[in-house]
Amino acid sequence: MSLSTIARRLCYSRPMSVSRLSVVWTHAYSTEASKDTGARKYKYPEVYDPYGPMPPPSEKVVDLADRIAALPPEEIKQIALALLLRLNQPPPQAISGQGFSFGPQGGGAGAGTAKAEEKKAEKTVFDVKLEKFDAAAKIKIIKEIRTFTDLGLKEAKELVEKAPVVLKQSLTKEEAEAIIAKIKVAGGVAVME
Repeated sequence: MSLSTIARRLCYSRPMSVSRLSVVWTHAYSTEASKDTGARKYKYPEVYDPYGPMPPPSEKVVDLADRIAALPPEEIKQIALALLLRLNQPPPQAISGQGFSFGPQGGGAGAGTAKAEEKKAEKTVFDVKLEKFDAAAKIKIIKEIRTFTDLGLKEAKELVEKAPVVLKQSLTKEEAEAIIAKIKVAGGVAVME
């Protein structure tokens, strides 16, 4: 909407004195208002600092940093907890890494195998994986899978055709062994992971 249209509507909507009306019309047809349309250029600083300029640290802070850097590593690890307690802040909550894969962990191959052996000994939850099956026993395996899962016929058939595939997760050792035995009787090969 142009400025002259706004001025006309103001004139017709409420009574106005002649002097106010002349000011509105003068501004609407002024050449000075249209002169200043050029964009103003902003000069960017050479280095952008989102926190703005900061003063240099005081002598106390520099001295404290030197003293902390001189501490042994065991005592440096204790600084964060001591500061939290001193400032009455709650300790940080542990973030669960469940469901995330962080890739291979550990330094050497010997340390990795020792950790893997510990994990196998402590494992209490297992998955059952269908490795392979006889083509003639496909229907029997589909029926067997439907007994221990809540899948329909079509979903169970698609699952079997994708072999090797995980059939069921988060089972106890006894449940997993029972399912493996049933699949073996039906004519398939399943393993526990």
